[in-house]
Amino acid sequence: MEIRVPPLPESVADATVAAWHKKEGEAVKKDEKLVDLETDKVVLEVPAPSDGILETIHRPEGDTVKSGELLAKLKPQVTIEQAAPAEANLTPPTTLPPSPPTASPFQPGLSPSVRRLIAESGLNPEQIPGTGKDGRITKEDVLAYLERQPKKEEGLKPISSPGARPEQRVPMTRIRARIAERLLEVQRNTAMLTTFNEVDLEQVTAIRRRHGEAFEKKHGVKLGLMSFFVRAAVEALKAFPVVNASLDGEDVVYHGYYDIGIAVATDRGLVVPILRDADQMDFAQIERQIQTFATRARQGNLTLEELTGGTFTITNGGVFGSLLSTPLLNPPQSAILGMHAVKPRPVVVNDQIVIRPMMYLALTYDHRLIDGREAVLFLRTVKEILEAPERLFLGIA
Repeated sequence: MEIRVPPLPESVADATVAAWHKKEGEAVKKDEKLVDLETDKVVLEVPAPSDGILETIHRPEGDTVKSGELLAKLKPQVTIEQAAPAEANLTPPTTLPPSPPTASPFQPGLSPSVRRLIAESGLNPEQIPGTGKDGRITKEDVLAYLERQPKKEEGLKPISSPGARPEQRVPMTRIRARIAERLLEVQRNTAMLTTFNEVDLEQVTAIRRRHGEAFEKKHGVKLGLMSFFVRAAVEALKAFPVVNASLDGEDVVYHGYYDIGIAVATDRGLVVPILRDADQMDFAQIERQIQTFATRARQGNLTLEELTGGTFTITNGGVFGSLLSTPLLNPPQSAILGMHAVKPRPVVVNDQIVIRPMMYLALTYDHRLIDGREAVLFLRTVKEILEAPERLFLGIA
């Protein structure tokens, strides 16, 4: 039985064999994970189509493969009753002694990020206590195990002489290589410009302070900043449809829907899952979906469909302490909103100097499609909605 690369989406040309979960000669169960294929966006898991023995691995880890290419061959298991002809009824069946278990470098069910961390650290997973579901090893378990080990010299070997300074050379992940390629592409093919503003988050902060506990108790998720920004951005996009549009050759495509990409940082690189029809989502739905995306992104099991499309993106560098930056476009989108750290600063309100929680906002846009006027007014609209968030609840944003 041949195990082949599953059909890849049109936007994905090939994949890299990231990790085999079984070795040649090992028994596998139907639907058990056999191999991980890393694409530019996600990690695809290839399961076993039936019980059997992994007879031959044709494409080792690190190989680049395309749709339909042969990965391995699986030998179906045959029971003694199936193999024996009619004379089996005349003689008692032979009981074969059980085969000794073959050690596997990875336990079934480990996420790609956990497997990669274990492999890079040269650890034996059988020695790592698991605290996840059914005793599964989590990334936190691996990091805690590493912390308990004797400190080494970062695992870097001298290059030549004992006095040489250490270096380490590792290949880029597929996602990191794709990010680099897209960054160069967007700089070559768009006319990016960034406009800035600042927003007073006093009212948003007050709402979260007054109602955050009740919100979490009812909906099971915290009331964060991102839901306010998503709702404010959607209302601003309705007011300025060109910011929600994209260029296709010499045509302008105006999207009659609002699919908002939320940038999520992972140890494999930045990914942007999409909130579909964000204009139809309430605060709880937005926060719950973002939390789910963040968890699954760090586990490496987002689907291609969840990362495809999007009409506008929001990225929050403030979670890392960034005070001000110029985000880069996520093509073919024409604009991206950058959030930053909330800092108490003195500002003038009603001719009085007061301390307010302030955030700098940045809107990067494709100047080929969006004029400075629309960009500035769009960002000002986001600011005005966030400074008077009651407009969102009254439907007058």
